[in-house]
Amino acid sequence: MQLVKLFTGLEGQTEVLEQEINGWVQNTGAKIIQVTGNIAPQSTGQGTSSDGLGGGGRPPSDLFVVVLYEV
Repeated sequence: MQLVKLFTGLEGQTEVLEQEINGWVQNTGAKIIQVTGNIAPQSTGQGTSSDGLGGGGRPPSDLFVVVLYEV
């Protein structure tokens, strides 16, 4: 049976997202079929600092990763 797992993170914290995904794979023993992702602008709030890749005073973007897997 094929299933989908969704992960979200921030552009400036990709290592955290990688650890979350890799830990999930190791803990579940899931057989990965496909991984896709998307990056989208994050809504700006007052007092938000830039953690984005390009800096420049903009907030970091949202990351979205979709893992298609089998159990």
